[in-house]
Amino acid sequence: MTIISTQIAAPAIGPYSQAVRVGNLIYTSGQIALNPDGSFVGGDIVTQSKKALENLTNILEAGDSSISNVIKTTVFLVDMQDFEAFNEVYAQYFGARKPARSTVAVKKLPKNALVEIECVAEICKS
Repeated sequence: MTIISTQIAAPAIGPYSQAVRVGNLIYTSGQIALNPDGSFVGGDIVTQSKKALENLTNILEAGDSSISNVIKTTVFLVDMQDFEAFNEVYAQYFGARKPARSTVAVKKLPKNALVEIECVAEICKS
């Protein structure tokens, strides 16, 4: 297992890594709307979703992968009424390439975030 870390994405806010590489796969930790300095972005579901996906993108790139290599995502939403707005943002990042996904309603997330996203991705082939 190799730890993946980058200063251009949100830091881990607990005893875990931003991501780990095992073989040809990267497993990210859940990302919320945090800036690289650890401050919470806040805002609505669209703003938070964009920031969480930006963090995922930066972490994947630090691990020699990319958003286009994502195999599976897991999305945690505090309010399923945000599902449609979240999907609109999500589609902007994934386009025609649609990884498998689970979306789960949760009672609460760290920093009172509205969304948290984690993923599994392949390492980019050279």
